[in-house]
Amino acid sequence: MGYVVNGTELETDDDGFLLEPDYSDEVVNVIAEAEGLKLTDEHWTVVNYMRDKYKEEGQTPNFRNMCKDFDADHPGTDWKKHLYVLFPMQPNRQSAKIAGLPKPFGKGGY
Repeated sequence: MGYVVNGTELETDDDGFLLEPDYSDEVVNVIAEAEGLKLTDEHWTVVNYMRDKYKEEGQTPNFRNMCKDFDADHPGTDWKKHLYVLFPMQPNRQSAKIAGLPKPFGKGGY
C-alpha cells in the first residue's frame, strides 16, 4: 500500500511506513487522512519533533524518550496520556508514520 502525494506514489513497507523519509507537509496530510486523524497544532508539534530527532539521530525516539523530551520542553501536560490522545495507535509508531518516516526500531533496537 503506497500513498499518492502530488501524483507520485510513495513506496511503503507492509505496515504502511515510507521506505524513505519524506519531509514535505503534503505527505503528513495524506498519511494522517489515511490514519483517520484530523491534525491540530499539537499533532504538528509532535510530527516536527519526530522529524528533527530522525534527522539528528537517524532514528526516531522510543515512547519513553518522547515523554521525557515533551515533559522537559512542554511542562504542565501529562504527555504519557496526551500522546495517546493525539496518536491512539502507539504514539511513537503512529507519529513516525504520519511524519513520513521509516518504521521505528523495535524494543530490541532493530
